[in-house]
Amino acid sequence: MSRIPVKIHAFSILNIASVAGLILKLQQPSGDIPWHADGKTDPWDLVESVMGLNIAGYPNEARRALDWLGQHQNPDGSWFSAYVNGVPEDRTCQAHMACYLAVGLFHAYLITQDRSWLEDFWDTMEKGVDYALGLQVPTGEIYWARNPEGKIDPMSLLAGSSSVFMSLKCALGISRILGRSRPAWEAAWDRLGRSLRENLHSYNVSKSRFSMYWFYPILCGAIQGEKARTRVEKYWQKYMIDGQGARCVSDQPWVTIAETCELVLTLHAMGNREKARIVFSWIQDRVYEDKTFWCGYTYPDMVIWPEEKISWTNAVALMAADALYDLTPGAGLFCHDRWQGFVFKGI
Repeated sequence: MSRIPVKIHAFSILNIASVAGLILKLQQPSGDIPWHADGKTDPWDLVESVMGLNIAGYPNEARRALDWLGQHQNPDGSWFSAYVNGVPEDRTCQAHMACYLAVGLFHAYLITQDRSWLEDFWDTMEKGVDYALGLQVPTGEIYWARNPEGKIDPMSLLAGSSSVFMSLKCALGISRILGRSRPAWEAAWDRLGRSLRENLHSYNVSKSRFSMYWFYPILCGAIQGEKARTRVEKYWQKYMIDGQGARCVSDQPWVTIAETCELVLTLHAMGNREKARIVFSWIQDRVYEDKTFWCGYTYPDMVIWPEEKISWTNAVALMAADALYDLTPGAGLFCHDRWQGFVFKGI
C-alpha cells in the first residue's frame, strides 16, 4: 500500500509516486542514495534526496539515508566530496557539503513536527556547521574547501556560500527549537549575509557562467525585495530560455531540470509565485515513459543528456511542486516572508 499522503496522492501536476519511486529504487540497503544506478554519492545531493523522500511520505527511508551520512562523517565534521558504494572517491572536503544536513533536518521537522530528527542528528549537524565556519574569513566569505592534502583552497564560491547561509539559518532555527544557543553561529551568519549582499566582488567570478551563481543568493534569502527582483530581471536573458527553462551554464544550450526547479523555488521564495508556476509548467513533459524527470537536454535539438535518471533532480522537482502547491508543511522552507532573521514564523 502506498504511504504517500492523501493530499499528495491526488496531485496531478507530476507523478509523485514515480518520482519518489526512483529515489527509493536507487537507495541501497545501507541507506546510501547515489546520483544514479552505479553512480557516486555526495553529501549535499543526498540531503536533497532526503527532502524529496520526506515530501513524498517516506520518513523511514529518509532517516536511513541520514544514518548513512552520519556513519561516514569525518572526525573534523566534514564529508568527502564523493563516495562510490561508501568508499571515498574524491577526498576534497567542501564547506557547503558539511553543513547542508541542517536544511534537511529543519525541513523534516517542518513536515513531521518530530523533535527526534533534530535531537538524534544534532551532534552530526553541529560538527558539520563548525567545520564550514572554520573556513570563514573575517569579511564573511566562506572558503569553499580543503583539498585532499588538508590545505585550504582560498577561494569563495557564491553559490556555495549561499548554500552555507541557508544551512546556518536552518541550524540556528534548530538550535532555537532545542534551546541550545549558539551566538558564534549567529555572528557568522550575520557576517556571511552582509558579504553576500555587499561583497559580491569577493567571490570567484569565473563561476558566474553557472545559473546557480545568479539565483542562489536569492534562494537562500540573503538578497531579498527589490534587490532580488532587479537581479532576476537583469540576468534573465543570460541564463534562461523562455518556454524551456534554466541553462546550467549561460554559454551552453543545455537546460537542466534541477536548476529550473531551483529557480522555481527562488521565484516562489521572493513572492513571484505566478512566474514560478509558469516556469514549472515548461518542464512537465520533460520526463521518461515512467514519468521520472530527465536530468537535462540540449536546445533546440532536444537531445536528452545525460541519459541517467538522477535521484536529486527528481527530489528537487518534488520540492518545487511542494512549494507551489502547498503539499506539505515544509512548503514554505525557502519563502522569504516565512523567516524573521533565523526564526521561522509559526514555530
